[in-house]
Amino acid sequence: MKTLRLYGAGLLVALLLTLTACVPSTRGSGGGGGSPGFTLVLDSTSLTVQQGSSGTTRLAIGVWDRSIETVKLSLVGAPSGVSSSFTIESDRMFSDVIVLIVRLTVSVDSGVAPGTYNLQVQAISGSLTKTANLTLTVSAPGGGGGGGGSGAGTTWTLRNLGDSLNGVTYGNGLFVAVGEGGTILTSRDGVTWTQRTSGTSNDLYSVTYGNGLFVAVGAKGTILTSPDGVSWTARASGTDEWLWGVAYGNSTFVAVGGGGAILTSPDGVTWTQRTSLEKSDLLSVVYGNGRFVAVGGGTILTSP
Repeated sequence: MKTLRLYGAGLLVALLLTLTACVPSTRGSGGGGGSPGFTLVLDSTSLTVQQGSSGTTRLAIGVWDRSIETVKLSLVGAPSGVSSSFTIESDRMFSDVIVLIVRLTVSVDSGVAPGTYNLQVQAISGSLTKTANLTLTVSAPGGGGGGGGSGAGTTWTLRNLGDSLNGVTYGNGLFVAVGEGGTILTSRDGVTWTQRTSGTSNDLYSVTYGNGLFVAVGAKGTILTSPDGVSWTARASGTDEWLWGVAYGNSTFVAVGGGGAILTSPDGVTWTQRTSLEKSDLLSVVYGNGRFVAVGGGTILTSP
């Protein structure tokens, strides 16, 4: 908490239009009449700070009651690992109002979970309390936000978990990655990952999300499904071919694999083998613009 003393400092005017709208007239009262009080205004109601870093915004305090000598400032509602400090940049008398400009610095520890936090800047003087809402967004380093070439896809951060991974997808607010030995990892933010039990030791090569369901495919015709990315169920594929890719579109799951294998399913549970007339391995499949496209080696197959 920071206590501001209002007299005996230099002068600065900022955010005056907003402050003037909040201040009752005291003209003709010698500065001592009118309603007792002060006002609090934030320069910005939102602030984005990366984990392990800090950010700043400014606030203005306008005081028209000369009996007020101190104002205590604090940041309310901050999670553990988020701290704040207040620094007076300058102050000035504007008409009958003392205006202070204060820099608010918010520091975020590296362990604070990325996300959005609804905080309040609180100013207290005696029995008077003023608040202003501040939305704090905590982002992962290199996770985007801001300009100058620092957006998502431009700056990359290594997250080395020690697992050999082959495929990843995103759905229902969750990242799901799959890999060798039946490895399945999930993450809400792409930074912190949790290992899940897949129920198989077969390698998994691809995963997709559609119609409220995650579907992963892999070696020896392995197909797994999960509604939440946490609990997984093995499904009968009807093939022993290695399945290298899976996609969802047009209310249909499509898996492709060795020997030109193509499987389809309306629900991820019941699968039907389709004829591709191709004997080369199909390594990947995608859906877009009303069409499935599967590729492998020098082969490209489309449907419809």
